[in-house]
Amino acid sequence: MAETINMPKLGFDMAEGMLVRWVKQVGENINKGDVLAEIETDKATVEVESSASGVVLQLIVDQGTMVPVNAPIAVIGAAGEKVEAPAKVETKKAADEKSASATPAVAAPVSQPVASVETGPVKASPLAKKIARDNKVNLANVQGTGPGGRIVRKDIEAAISGQLTVDTRRPVQPSAVNYQPTTDDQIIQTTKLRQAIGRRLVESKQTIPHFYVTHEFKMDALLDVRKQINAYLGDNEKVSVNDFILKAVALALRQFPNLNATIKGNEVIQFGHVNVGVAVTVSGGLMTIVVKDTDQKTLRQISGEVKIMAARARDGKVKPEDVDGSTFSTSNLGMYDVEEFIAIINPPEAAILAIGSAKEVPVVENGQVKIGSRMKATISVDHRVSDGAEAAQFMQKLAEFLENPVRMLV
Repeated sequence: MAETINMPKLGFDMAEGMLVRWVKQVGENINKGDVLAEIETDKATVEVESSASGVVLQLIVDQGTMVPVNAPIAVIGAAGEKVEAPAKVETKKAADEKSASATPAVAAPVSQPVASVETGPVKASPLAKKIARDNKVNLANVQGTGPGGRIVRKDIEAAISGQLTVDTRRPVQPSAVNYQPTTDDQIIQTTKLRQAIGRRLVESKQTIPHFYVTHEFKMDALLDVRKQINAYLGDNEKVSVNDFILKAVALALRQFPNLNATIKGNEVIQFGHVNVGVAVTVSGGLMTIVVKDTDQKTLRQISGEVKIMAARARDGKVKPEDVDGSTFSTSNLGMYDVEEFIAIINPPEAAILAIGSAKEVPVVENGQVKIGSRMKATISVDHRVSDGAEAAQFMQKLAEFLENPVRMLV
């Protein structure tokens, strides 16, 4: 029985995605889990995996088209199986590659550092070409990081932000790079990711009544346990402070299900699963990757998943399940020597935890001044769902796990 593959929905506000490239062609064999296509969204380039095994019978949309979420894109079935012609999918064709490649290259603005290199025909995705054209970026000056050196969206965004990657395979004369300072105003076109972040967070601040509770945590025992654990692990397996925090957050949420929730009309929906989101810095903005069933996983499992998903996010190769389904989010700026901050709730969730740095500070215990490790974190909560007392109690429960980390290991 043939199975139709649809355009996946990646995130709360995704309405459509661009089908950039078919990895499999009609007539090719494919196994469940194999990559069928690559799509580009506001957030990233995503590999779409096949949900069935068999033969590719139909590719319903062309490369370079915008496809609505849940619209059919391909049909997988048995060899020789007859399938009906698919209903027409309303798509928006991307900028025509032929005309784009025929358009004379436009020099980048003087305020951007541009290096001239010799290049042959430029390979770039339709979306990358459109963004380059809109921002007057010369594709010949951009080194692609996609398959086969193909220029993708993140390469253009890097060029726009002044972080142009130069092809190091050919020598570049120092005089070809223009670093001349300027006092002129610069107009920078925001990326689709930045626009999506803006829409979501404006919606959050305008429609969700936030309140905030800050707590200071004793981190001495956790740092000691982490050191002992990492002594037995390889360099690629070592657990971070953030891994402990994710585990502790998930266990605390099990006891405070009202914060692992969303509001819909006059109803609060408490999620059955605890899926903790982790904000990751990517080119041009932030992306939230999701550790599913965080409360049921070991520290090593959490650590491994975060490393793998964060790497995919930074490479622009996230999978749909990497970014979908979070029930509570965290944002950690501890690596930037930040004492404390507040975060904006990620709709449709009810809360988010903002995590600062763990620092050595003078503390008073039993009337004596000593050195101790302390970390501040602030929870932002939707006041329609919860109140200050419950948020404070959650932070106390979180402290029980963070300050007695052995409880997370049994």
